[in-house]
Amino acid sequence: MKALVDATRCQGMGVCAEICPSVFVLDDWGFASAAGDGGVPSGDETAARDAAARCPEKAITIVD
Repeated sequence: MKALVDATRCQGMGVCAEICPSVFVLDDWGFASAAGDGGVPSGDETAARDAAARCPEKAITIVD
């Protein structure tokens, strides 16, 4: 499973990093990206999906 963040849609709310910090990181301005290659660690699948669902801008896609 991988997480993808559309940088053109992210508005820097930071909800994703609060919900799933193992997958989402924030830059110095608060904009999110997927950590590493976007791979979701085993056990964090539910949190990654929750982060995607709660993103106010719908900037996150989870790919199985």
